[in-house]
Amino acid sequence: MNRPQDLTLDPENWEEMRQLGHQMVDDMIDYWKSIREQKIWKPIPTDVKEFLDQPLPAKGQDPKEIYAEFKQYIFPYNKGNVHPRFFAWIQGTGTPLGSLADFLASGMNPNTTIGEHAAMYVDRQVINWCKELMGFPADASGILVSGGSMANITALTVARNAVGTEQIRKKGLRQTESQLVLYCSTETHSCMDKAAEIIGLGSESVRKIPVNKNFEMEVDLLEKQIKADLAAGFSPFAIVGTSGTVNTGAIDPLDEMLAISKKYKLWFHIDGAYGALAKLDPRFRTRLKAIESADSLAFDLHKWLYVPYEVGCTLIKDAKKHRDAFAITPNYLLQEKRGLSGGLDSINHYGFELSRGFKALKIWMSLKEHGSEKYAQLIAQNNDQALYLAQLVNQHPELELTAPVCMSITCFRMIKTGAGEEFLRDLNREILLRLQEDGIASPSSTTLNGKYTLRIANVNQRTRMEDMDLIVREVLRIGREILKN
Repeated sequence: MNRPQDLTLDPENWEEMRQLGHQMVDDMIDYWKSIREQKIWKPIPTDVKEFLDQPLPAKGQDPKEIYAEFKQYIFPYNKGNVHPRFFAWIQGTGTPLGSLADFLASGMNPNTTIGEHAAMYVDRQVINWCKELMGFPADASGILVSGGSMANITALTVARNAVGTEQIRKKGLRQTESQLVLYCSTETHSCMDKAAEIIGLGSESVRKIPVNKNFEMEVDLLEKQIKADLAAGFSPFAIVGTSGTVNTGAIDPLDEMLAISKKYKLWFHIDGAYGALAKLDPRFRTRLKAIESADSLAFDLHKWLYVPYEVGCTLIKDAKKHRDAFAITPNYLLQEKRGLSGGLDSINHYGFELSRGFKALKIWMSLKEHGSEKYAQLIAQNNDQALYLAQLVNQHPELELTAPVCMSITCFRMIKTGAGEEFLRDLNREILLRLQEDGIASPSSTTLNGKYTLRIANVNQRTRMEDMDLIVREVLRIGREILKN
């Protein structure tokens, strides 16, 4: 009997694949090296969208042809957040070594959840470094996740399951005596609502506390709401403070919120997806000191650690409560004292995922390449750039700030004497769109106190002060052209 030929997905010619890989690295390094001279964003032509709407291929294609299609149809139409003038939303730039680390991690291709292999120890070391950066105790626990949304829901799941002696994980929320409620400000990220829905509380269980003129939570109203909920028979269980809102960069009064959480014996969680790492900037160290006393913390490393997407982190002060919220061991995942099934405690015991890539490697290599001191300097640099932009705005009577500058977010708009809000909204929206469509810069927008606003959120390791000059110059140029015509 003739044996059929064994199939494989490996290349027939390894040297051709090596050459193609070298070409990919060369092209990417050329891209990074010249990024400042390139347009930040390009509209995607119709023929490109049509090409990217083809049916599933039944037959294979030569890798060189596939890469040529990538260069023609995909590479030119990147989002732009590797560019020095990308300021939309809050999205980091990545780094060359971080990108190469992702290549190495993909090539090794370990499932970094269970087993005795090096990736597990790198993951543990990165978590320990994160605890050190944030001032968490050595015996705290943590887990790397996809980003801030997953980091927050992980922390809130632990907080929910740690409520009293309710045994929520085993018996469900129906066993609780009354409705659980949590507290955050009206400026808190929308992922809190999603988290409340997913963990079975419902979005109405999220008490949104008003903010002051600086967009920070009004803590006297927080305590008033807690008292009202207790009197009405609800069960407050957690307070969420924000160390840098996505709208304006505002920092909630974390020390006061921490004191209230202790007074009422509530879990204190901090959403630091954007701003927790500002703790490395000496000017924010005191304001963010409460992070060290929080029960849990969520923060992103693809924002202000500038590593490539995607990776966030959850830290939990009480490691036992963290493990108790997720640990489960089916027969096919039994751990041994020796062999491949030996080693460290399964990361699956600290989160939902059983399949995880080796995302710790890019953090490990990046922190070793630059060190924490340089990251602190870069974060401070972004904060300085935001203040400089605010100074430029204040120098021009045609521009106005729409929020106080906190950390690295500057919100401003163009104005015209006697113009109404609808006119100013249309003016600034058109300025925003032309900045993007002309490939000059990519701010985003928000609405603050009814004012449509240009929002410069800077977690960009490539940005220079001259980019702030350019932003103001181009906003004025485009705005004046619109007004003239």
